[in-house]
Amino acid sequence: MSIFKTAKTFGFAFTALLVSAAPAFAQNQPTTVLFSGSGLAAGLGMGLTIIGAALGMGKIGAAALDGMARQPEVAPRIQTAMIIIAAMLEGATLASVVLCFVVGNGKATF
Repeated sequence: MSIFKTAKTFGFAFTALLVSAAPAFAQNQPTTVLFSGSGLAAGLGMGLTIIGAALGMGKIGAAALDGMARQPEVAPRIQTAMIIIAAMLEGATLASVVLCFVVGNGKATF
């Protein structure tokens, strides 16, 4: 019985996707099509950047909390260092995502 429910849900989702994509299919097609892998590479680069930043933030937080638990008297110094490192990591992540976005849109020339 659950297979029928799954098939019904999948069919409904597929129909909703096709109905919502109809205006995109109705647009005029461009006269020239130039395909390059820059869009795909930019999307993968952004995804990997965000995954790496998330792992880095998790490690920073885990190490800071571990250090604060072991030595509560130096907790303010650890917290300050953690915030500085997290801000630097966030800046590098933002720069990488912006660069991937620029390259993926074809705005960059090399």
